[in-house]
Amino acid sequence: MVDLVIFECDGVLVDSERIAIRIDVEVITRHGWPITESEVIELFVGRSDSFMREEVARRTGCDLGADWDAGFVDEYRRVLAEELEPVAGIEQALEGIDALGLATCVASSGSHDKMRFTLGLTGLWDRFEGRIFSASEVNRGKPAPDLFLYAAERMSAAPHRCAVIEDSAAGVEAAVAAGMQVFAYAGGVTPRERLARPGVTVIDDMIDLPTAIADSMSG
Repeated sequence: MVDLVIFECDGVLVDSERIAIRIDVEVITRHGWPITESEVIELFVGRSDSFMREEVARRTGCDLGADWDAGFVDEYRRVLAEELEPVAGIEQALEGIDALGLATCVASSGSHDKMRFTLGLTGLWDRFEGRIFSASEVNRGKPAPDLFLYAAERMSAAPHRCAVIEDSAAGVEAAVAAGMQVFAYAGGVTPRERLARPGVTVIDDMIDLPTAIADSMSG
């Protein structure tokens, strides 16, 4: 059974990953690591900003502060404001989950400030306000299970009665480690084969999510 559905934000609720990857390539390359988009997807999608900063510092030998990408923040927000859309089918999926009578929340590697901006742009902020959790609130980010376990605790839900909706390999690994049911969305940037593993339900269209959850509850 499922009591709580936990959503990642980027790539699951808002279609921000493609935009972020494009800008991440610029930021990291300017710091001396000529990285490709496929490498960004493999290494950083689903991971925290602090993990990216530490890895870039390790690869380049640069002493990077917390504001290492500050020069790109305005550009990132400008592009988001112009291009960001909700993930296709997410509104219908959320309505279907509401119809199942399930609680929902967000647990993301992104910061609260970032989620406030992106969810606000796409009209999804009001759906989740007060039920939004960030990796900045726990000691270890994905692929550790800490964030999902923290969200379940805050929402008074038992981990084994939680369903996590993820779009990254790190996020799927974290949800599996948390002992939660996992639904991986393969309509984003992460190749389907990196999401698939035993016990994980992979969907290609977000509209199919409520049915997949309902089927898991009846099965």
